[in-house]
Amino acid sequence: MPGTFKITTFGCQMNKSDSERIQSLLVRCSLKPTDNEYESDVLIFNTCSVRQKAEDRVYGIHRSLEQLKQADPKRIIALTGCMAGRDHDGNIRRRLPLVDLFFPTTDIIHLPRMISGLRPDLIDPNQTEAGEFGHYLSILPSYANRFQAYLAISNGCNKFCTYCVVPYARGRQKDRPLAEVMEEARTLARNGCLELTLLGQTVNLYNPPDKEFFSRGNPYEYAKNAFAALMWELNQLEGIQRIHFTAPHPQYMDSQTIDALTMKKNINYLHLPAQSGSNHILKRMNRPYTREYYISKIDEIRSALPTISIGTDIIVGFSGETEDDFDMTCDLYRRCDFDIAYLAQYSVRSGTAASRMYKDDVSAKDKKRRWDIVQQIMEETVLKKNQVYAGTTVSVLVDSFEQGLCSGNSREMKRVIFRGHASDVGTIQDIRIDRAIEWVLYGSICEKNFLSNHVAAISSSSS
Repeated sequence: MPGTFKITTFGCQMNKSDSERIQSLLVRCSLKPTDNEYESDVLIFNTCSVRQKAEDRVYGIHRSLEQLKQADPKRIIALTGCMAGRDHDGNIRRRLPLVDLFFPTTDIIHLPRMISGLRPDLIDPNQTEAGEFGHYLSILPSYANRFQAYLAISNGCNKFCTYCVVPYARGRQKDRPLAEVMEEARTLARNGCLELTLLGQTVNLYNPPDKEFFSRGNPYEYAKNAFAALMWELNQLEGIQRIHFTAPHPQYMDSQTIDALTMKKNINYLHLPAQSGSNHILKRMNRPYTREYYISKIDEIRSALPTISIGTDIIVGFSGETEDDFDMTCDLYRRCDFDIAYLAQYSVRSGTAASRMYKDDVSAKDKKRRWDIVQQIMEETVLKKNQVYAGTTVSVLVDSFEQGLCSGNSREMKRVIFRGHASDVGTIQDIRIDRAIEWVLYGSICEKNFLSNHVAAISSSSS
């Protein structure tokens, strides 16, 4: 009977994509995935270190692992991701004594060999060679579904924002070869994928080593802006309907990248992290732009795409943030009129420049108060902006069905719910919006879609 494994993933889309690669690799070694941790021979935690709360969750789970170990002393517990990647002094490893395998993301290719070393009954040693993979991103993922896929184009970061652990956890930016990226994208398109999400810690700084593989007819100067050129290449793929990416850096949102946003298959949404609206705080964060520059980029983007939805990241309570600094962040939010923001209260991350250079001098009470204020601004703003969609029709990629209701994201990354069929999942539907609240648009399928879907459902049930 084949061995089994269970993967628990914390953190961002990149971590989810990494877990898809782990699953693909272990399935190649004849292990089978399971959702039951008690049935697993190998229990894998893919971790996040962006916030202290993310690490605290892992420490909390670790306390419950003793029972699993007692139930099966041979069970392997593995931990990878950013916690392992940034543990350069061994302090994190020492706090996790029940973990058998502890390795950074880039060592995923060696996981079969590591498992075989502890449990040769699970993986044949002859199946553990990693030589065919030049880098872990070369592993073709086991995608969560057939119609959506994460497409990682780089890993790591060179920016060294003072609050951020990513360069320490994932290393310097390493870009995947263009030929490899395009081959994965073509395979996805042939297999029915409708939506690609490009991933990279500084995704719009993509600089592949093999630029000679760009098409001669590519209109962008790929020697200067390979990211815009890549988006053009992907827009030419038959079958792919929607393309978006995360997370770009404002510093590299040049005119070519903004022009590339207007291509037909790119969704009508951009996530552009601001982090703060204060030049004083941006400088302390080592974010190499000013609020004036950031606002000018938002204006330039909206000039090219007047209806685009824009999201951002904001950190409140960073070291040295005064009330005036915070007020400027609130002003930036209102000025840029964001559709959504991912808000965080600053937490010191060991090993970062901020932990060495600055005192964490904003109280927990003030951090929470400031977070609440920005959250309130966001809720008011998104409710107002969502009202505009009432009475309009939006295009929705349906990704779930439950109890008669379908849901999915519009091209503006608005969550839409409507009454439909299970057969709608994995299709793009035009939805007439009847009602809009803060986080959800409620609608009904347009008549032409309803008739075609009804015919398809009858044909399916009679076959």
